[in-house]
Amino acid sequence: MVEVEMKFPVADFAPLERKLTAWGVLTPKTRHEEDHYFNAPDRDFARTDEALRFRRVASSNFLTYKGPKLDPQTKTRTEIEVPMATGEEAAEAMTQLLDHLGYRLVAVVHKIRRAVQTNKQGFDLQICLDEVKDVGRFVELEILASDDRLDEARKVLQAVAAELGLTTSERRSYLELLLQKRKEK
Repeated sequence: MVEVEMKFPVADFAPLERKLTAWGVLTPKTRHEEDHYFNAPDRDFARTDEALRFRRVASSNFLTYKGPKLDPQTKTRTEIEVPMATGEEAAEAMTQLLDHLGYRLVAVVHKIRRAVQTNKQGFDLQICLDEVKDVGRFVELEILASDDRLDEARKVLQAVAAELGLTTSERRSYLELLLQKRKEK
């Protein structure tokens, strides 16, 4: 499956929340996500447009690879996510394993995410309201699609964005935005 995503900076979530309520979407569930991004020993992921992320959500742990972006309008890319053992001990062991393999921690992105699921034109659509520490507020729209439905999924995301009044898409990742902010200081 390929992740088809669009992300938009917003000043306020209230107008979007009203639209989601009008759609009949349930109240979003809130969770804190802590994303540890690593760089590879054999190549620079910033140059290859890839990412290796170790995510912690409460006691849950996930290791995710994201491939290079495939188009200039959306953040369409291969995403492979593997659930890991739960708990702090498993998280520490994974971090040690990556370190021993030569992977270097680049940064940790902290966010409060409120996510809802809905269906649009036959696609499961995830809508996330993200407050990212030191970066800002964003709305993410995401569909996981098979290769043969990528164009259709992109069109659905663009239509949903227009319907929600989201106009200025941000293709950079939260990691890229955080690193840029740190550079500017």
